[in-house]
Parts: sequence; structure tokens; C-alpha cells
Amino acid sequence: MAARLYSRTYHDPLHGAITLDAADPTEALLIQLIDTPAFQRLRRIRQLGPASLTFHGAEGSRFTHSLGVMYVARRVFDRLAKCYPELLPHRTVALCAALLHDLGHGPFSHTCEEIFQGNHEQWTRRILQESPEIQALLAQTSPTLAQDIIGVYRKQYPLPMVNQMVTSQLDCDRLDYLMRDSYFTGASYGRLDLDRIVLALDYDPQSQQLVVVRKGLAAIEHYLIVRYFMYVQVYNHSKNIAAGWLLERIMHRARQQLASGTLEADATLTAWLTQSNPELTLKDYLAADDGVFLYHVQRWCESEDEILRDLSARYRDRNLFKAKNISQYSAARREILYRVAQATLEAKNLDPDYYASLQFATTRGYTLYQSGIQLQTGADLTEISELSPLVQTLIQPLERAWLIYPREIEPYLPQGDAKD
Repeated sequence: MAARLYSRTYHDPLHGAITLDAADPTEALLIQLIDTPAFQRLRRIRQLGPASLTFHGAEGSRFTHSLGVMYVARRVFDRLAKCYPELLPHRTVALCAALLHDLGHGPFSHTCEEIFQGNHEQWTRRILQESPEIQALLAQTSPTLAQDIIGVYRKQYPLPMVNQMVTSQLDCDRLDYLMRDSYFTGASYGRLDLDRIVLALDYDPQSQQLVVVRKGLAAIEHYLIVRYFMYVQVYNHSKNIAAGWLLERIMHRARQQLASGTLEADATLTAWLTQSNPELTLKDYLAADDGVFLYHVQRWCESEDEILRDLSARYRDRNLFKAKNISQYSAARREILYRVAQATLEAKNLDPDYYASLQFATTRGYTLYQSGIQLQTGADLTEISELSPLVQTLIQPLERAWLIYPREIEPYLPQGDAKD
């Protein structure tokens, strides 16, 4: 006799009680998917990577975020389906795609992709196709469910509204991570009025798109401003840039030491350091999480290699490099500052390849991604930037540049008016 599947409630700090009803076939499937090892692994992947070294409350996981995205998607979908019953056959695909969208994230989330040149979306698709537990659950619901979900991620699902709910300029993923990351980092300017945004969303039967009602313009403008400030002040914070680069240098040095036979690492990290990310087996990929990587960084604090030992200890003890904002300088001036830092490091017998860098980030508050955000204006749809001068301003890119170096050499560098 099959075990009885009970309803499940997750108490979320943002959304309150998220209850899944096992009497509903779709929600029963969600419960089972959450209980798979591949999804439970997301508890061990920090949502914001190394950002907890900057914002001490940023300890949330990809697991909690994924539940939140599913919750927001359910709110949006179920509200619209009451007005448009023709949407109901797509509910399972929409909610499963929302829940599983981050399944492929590696250790330290996006920082992992930068270090190992991976792509979490490609890994999500591989997990859906190769994980026996997830494959079986999806197949017993529908033989096409896995491919339908992948179609959503590729923006090829036949109902555009479902694609937009999961991946667009105004999707449930962004809504949850902006609220969640603001909450855990203490960035009060990141707060969103989710209720107003949900009420602002509508379905256009003719184009089958997710659209915004005209009176919801202000709520969406606020959302885009919040997103802009979170990228400028949180995601691209100078200390986050420095911490991510330090991790990359640690892994680069470890790879060199492993190749020379002077480094100890377990089978999982050995696979990550010796193979290109796309060539990893699913087993080796899923065996890696923040704990596995941090365990090795901790061990390498006692490495015989001076550079690896020093870099690892700096990360462990949060003795991060300085990331000096030099955005106001010309490209030529930035290069001069970088070369001076390199020369100073060489004079102190420190390898510039591991102790200095120029790092860049470009932020746009809004782009015309997948046709942008459409507003209902009478019988027509109008792209939001055509009606909002504020959104037109957010389209303009902001480029920032940082010079990274150890704080101990700062007295030897040219002093200007660059702000930290």
C-alpha cells in the first residue's frame, strides 16, 4: 500500500505559512519534488554566495528562495486562473517550473558560475533529464512534463504567460529574490509591495501574455527602482566583488597545485578542479555544495604553498582585499593605477596575479528582455518604457570599476579622490 501523503506547511520569514495541499495532485507532486535529494541539496547552497561576509544576515539558501518563487507563482497563477479558466491545464507546468528553476545552482550560487565557467540553467535541465528521482516523479505525472518545464526555461512553452512568470523582466523569481535578499541583508530600500504587484498583473487572451494593468504602473516602477538599487548597493557591493575574486584566485591556485601533485582534495573537488564544468558527471556536480568547498578552504589554511595558505586564511578570517571604486577615472588612468599596484606587489615579493585585479560590473535597471513589460492601454499593449520617463532613465547602463589589492599596500599607491 502506498504511503499516505500529507499536506505540508513551510513557515517562511517573508511569506508566512506556505501550505501545499496533498489532496491537490499538482501540490502533491511539489511536495514529492521538494523531498528529492537534488532539491534538498539547495539547503546547502547560499542564495547570495559569499555576500554574508559583507551582510552578516545573508545566510538564506536557494532552498528557501525556490519555495518562495513557487509561492509567488501560485499566487499569481491561481488569481488569474479564476478569471481565465483556460489557464488551468498549465498550472502543473507553471508551478513545477517555478519550484525547480534554481535546481542547477552550484556552490556559492552565481559566484560558482564565474569561477568555473558553468551555467546553472544548463545544469537545471540536466538534472531534470538525468536525476532518476525527479525523472520518475515528473514522468508519472505526464510523459512530457520534464520537456514542458525545460521549454519554460528556454522561453519556448506554447503559452507565453507561463514563460514570463518564471523568466522575464517581471517574473516570480525576481519578485522573491528582491524581497528575500533585502530582508536578509537589511537593505530597507529593497522592500516591495508584493500585494500591489500581484494585483497589477493580468492576462491578455489575445497575445497570451502576462501584462500589467494601466493603474499598476507605479507599483512596477517601484519594483524596477528596487531592483536597480539592489544591484548597485548589494549584489555589486565592493566587498562582494572582492570576496568573489578572492574565491576565484583560491580555486585557481588550488587547480595549479593539484596539477603539480602538491595538493590534497577529495574526489568531488578534484573532479571540479580537473574537468571543465559542463563535462562533470551529474553525481560529481550534485556532490558539491558550500560545505564541501569551505571545508577545503579551511584545510588549505595549513597548505605548504604560501600563496594558497595566505589566500585561504584571508577568506576564512574575512581579511578581504580592498576593492577601490575607480569608476570615475578614464580607462588609461585605471590601467596606470593597476600597474602601480602590480609593481608595488612585486617589490614586496607578492605575486600580482593573485593579489591585484581590475574588476568591472555593468548595471541596467531595465532592458527590453523578451519583449519587456507590456501595459494594457485600452485595447492595446504598450511597452512600459514608452509610457514611463522613469523606466527610460533606468535603461541607461551604469558601469563601475574596482581596483582590488591588499590593504597593506595602500600607503604605497597614488591617493586620489576615488571613493571606497
